[in-house]
Amino acid sequence: MSHDTSSGGIRHGGTGHGGGGDGARAGENTRAVGLPTGPAVDERPLRLPVYRSTTYEFATSQEYADVLDGARPGYSYARIDNPTTEAFAYAVAALEGAGVDGEVRGQAFASGMAAISTTLLALTAAGAHVVASRSIYGNTYSLLDGLLRRFGVATDFVDITDLDAVRAAVRPETAVVFTETLSNPTMTVSDLPALAGIAHAAGAALVVDSTFASPAVCRPLEHGADLVLHSGTKYLGGHSDATGGVVVGRPDTMAAIRSARVDLGPCLAPDEAFLLHRGLETLPLRVARQCATAAEFAAAVAAHPAVERVDHPALPTHPGHGLAARLFDAGRYGAVVTVTPHGGREAGMAFADGLRVATIAASLGGTHTLVGHVGSTTHRQMSDDSLQAAGIGPGAVRFSIGVEDPADLIADALASLDRCAEQWRPADRPGAAEG
Repeated sequence: MSHDTSSGGIRHGGTGHGGGGDGARAGENTRAVGLPTGPAVDERPLRLPVYRSTTYEFATSQEYADVLDGARPGYSYARIDNPTTEAFAYAVAALEGAGVDGEVRGQAFASGMAAISTTLLALTAAGAHVVASRSIYGNTYSLLDGLLRRFGVATDFVDITDLDAVRAAVRPETAVVFTETLSNPTMTVSDLPALAGIAHAAGAALVVDSTFASPAVCRPLEHGADLVLHSGTKYLGGHSDATGGVVVGRPDTMAAIRSARVDLGPCLAPDEAFLLHRGLETLPLRVARQCATAAEFAAAVAAHPAVERVDHPALPTHPGHGLAARLFDAGRYGAVVTVTPHGGREAGMAFADGLRVATIAASLGGTHTLVGHVGSTTHRQMSDDSLQAAGIGPGAVRFSIGVEDPADLIADALASLDRCAEQWRPADRPGAAEG
């Protein structure tokens, strides 16, 4: 059990016990390690303080024991709790739970995958079963299909948009239904209320990775999800300078997540927590602009003759457009756009290489527009046939739209597509004969 740091600072002044009583007569090394920690602060700081201490001093042994046992609030050791890290988790919980009745709590982690793996380990045991979206993040797929399967947790991967397939996959031992608000890279939209109904009817938890959306687009708890996960590295931090993850949900469910986090040890460093917390303050501003630019970009690029397909829910032709309009905040359809040019893998890589404003780089959600050829990066383990089976063209290029001017991004993409059109003429395009 620990402090709720959202209501003010923590008094931690004093000289400590290192002085051995009379500091003036103690040896120089004893004096050095027993220096004062600084004045106590009664005023609420405008910026989040960074607590880099790994350990905390107690007046008595009983006080120490009581904090460890949860009998009183407090901090003892950074792997268990840290005020800065906890403030970040509470802040995300406040954003995700804004429209939910009752308390919502959060737990912070060293990365998004640390949050996902700890959550799944906390909710499953040998013999348990998971129903997961077929289009989830590659490392989440590996975790479910590899590590957890080795420990006796079975997973069925299904088309999450086919609700009958989801129902058919559920078993009596199903503990978790796992999906993503928006999937990578096709931007598939999950029907969260329907999935929550299926999961809860089976006594399972609906766990949603909402990294691609962020609470500035959609808040899955409002639609029946039990737990919401984020890679804070992406939109929450928003500046490509901090790595972290977070899970939020109801207190009863979060108790198991916290216990697993303490045992497994994937704690978020306080400096990273500070940067991620700082990013939250501009999250709605950044995401609103990124979503608006993404919608404009998708519409403009989709009209180019060198383009085979564009995946973005703002487009009326996207299969999830109507659902996104119902579940997401008005005008916000996410800021990732996947563009597939004609010409296959080689054309896709050439398209990405020809960009001058957008940057070829990993990750997403920052201020810079980042691009990557899907088949050779995030989905590099998959053959062209496997990509097609997953609904991904071999030439697909994923754009994580930043905060640049839309006109510059569009002109950059169209210029690169013009060059692709010159090289991959209609007669050379796979499937051209079929129209």
